[in-house]
Amino acid sequence: MRNIKLLIQYEGTRYKGWQSQEHTENTIQGRLTRVLERMTGEEIDLKGSGRTDAGVHAAGQTANFYTETKLSCEEILRYLNTYLPEDIAVLRAEEASPRFHSRLCAVRKTYVYRIWNSCVPNVFDRKYVYQVEEPLDVERMREAAEFFQGTHDFRAFCANKRMKKSTVRSLERITIEQSGPELRLSFTGNGFLHHMVRILTGTLLEVGLGKRKPQEMAAILVSLSREQAGAMAPAQGLCLLSVEYE
Repeated sequence: MRNIKLLIQYEGTRYKGWQSQEHTENTIQGRLTRVLERMTGEEIDLKGSGRTDAGVHAAGQTANFYTETKLSCEEILRYLNTYLPEDIAVLRAEEASPRFHSRLCAVRKTYVYRIWNSCVPNVFDRKYVYQVEEPLDVERMREAAEFFQGTHDFRAFCANKRMKKSTVRSLERITIEQSGPELRLSFTGNGFLHHMVRILTGTLLEVGLGKRKPQEMAAILVSLSREQAGAMAPAQGLCLLSVEYE
């Protein structure tokens, strides 16, 4: 039995997220699985590194599946890119060790959230940025972001209020880069909770708009209460940039 590792990118606008769902076929995992099963003639259990939400994009999603197919990795890559829709592409297909699991073996992920801070819309990138017309205080946002770096209980930034597993995560770094009207917020950590990056972004935006003080971030973390954090930023600005392994 072979274990095949895939590096995938997708434009998530018209999909209901990564994970397959019973009530819809319009998911990234679902589309990939159907093409793989047609290619191999087997039932495929495609495992992803994580679940991206509806409307979220990925430049470096990782997935793996087991198969008996004799096709080479080059043939698998060619077949997938021939039959997948134009907004999903497989960048690489390669042999992985039998014990490799795209989610369990991941040690680091990076998400990027793009904000267009202008009253003039970005026509060409409108599907990939969140437009904020009011001026943002970027330095205050950076000051606030420092409170989130390190290991914390991020329950206040988790959309799943019934989460029973640990909500402790480690954020290695949060960077906020500005180029003209565009801000890029990058989050790198060992894992992320449901909607965590979008809630962190929404909270930082409230700081940038003067609705919160940077020092309030510490109290929000300690509260462990979703109601204390900011609004969730829209999906279209978020992209899973990369997943790293040992």
